[in-house]
Amino acid sequence: MASSYGTDASKASLRQNYLALCEQMPKDFSRHIDGSVYRMLHMLNSYNDAELVLCYLPLHEEIDTRPIIDEVFAANKRLALPYLDPSTSQMQFFQIENPKQITRGARGLAKPPRPDATPLDEWDFLGSVCFVPGLVFDGEGHRVGYGAGYYDEFLAFYPGEKIGLVRSVQVSSNPLPHDDHDIPVDVLVTEGSIWRCRTLL
Repeated sequence: MASSYGTDASKASLRQNYLALCEQMPKDFSRHIDGSVYRMLHMLNSYNDAELVLCYLPLHEEIDTRPIIDEVFAANKRLALPYLDPSTSQMQFFQIENPKQITRGARGLAKPPRPDATPLDEWDFLGSVCFVPGLVFDGEGHRVGYGAGYYDEFLAFYPGEKIGLVRSVQVSSNPLPHDDHDIPVDVLVTEGSIWRCRTLL
């Protein structure tokens, strides 16, 4: 695990350092790594067996999830993307029926596919998997993202498996700073390994 930043580093400085690291990575090299991450993902049974996949639209230099989105549609699985409700500042997931419904909204999140669309609830999430974005993860599944906290609020009540897709250079060898309300992922998938951070009860 690659980071030399310790627990004394603030989330803001970690965010800045890892964002700069990703931006300096040659595009061809990052695409090559991401392809290996996709191949490793297919060794994860929870992803293979899931009928509903909660995904995200990548921001900046995060791993590109569009090949996964295309694969979910091709496999006739259900896909849901996150949306930020401006009236409540809460993140909700909506099922997307086809790629043409995918449009970006606030903070890079998706927009609902239709004005009358209903967000998914906890019963819909049973047996699903959720890909969680982040700039850096540690071995316990804690992460540093962009600091808004929307995912932590959602994941506090999410019953499925939480998966971090990450290049190994973005996995810290030291514990990351985290608060009591920060929700770690269950599994990390890198270009070379699947790391089980915790076991679902």
